[in-house]
Amino acid sequence: MRRVLQILALAAALAAGSFWLAAGAQRGWTKTSVPVRTVDDVTGIEGITYRKHFVPGLDFLGVALLGAGILAGASLVFTDATKQRKQQQQRTAITINETR
Repeated sequence: MRRVLQILALAAALAAGSFWLAAGAQRGWTKTSVPVRTVDDVTGIEGITYRKHFVPGLDFLGVALLGAGILAGASLVFTDATKQRKQQQQRTAITINETR
């Protein structure tokens, strides 16, 4: 379980970083609409219209990395099963040797 959580944390961090870079790497807040300059065909006046487009910002990246950190931290709660088995075998071996 420990290794699974660590791998999930790494995958989440890499996926969030990759998505953030691929979607525009906004170094500010996340935007749900972006300004687009348009020129009126008749008058030739420039104007700004807003187009719905998701651009993840540093807050998106921060929350995703925080989630990955929580997963990695949760992995510390669990002990490694093989390590636990070895310790149990050592205790059993010591107990058997003491009884002889």
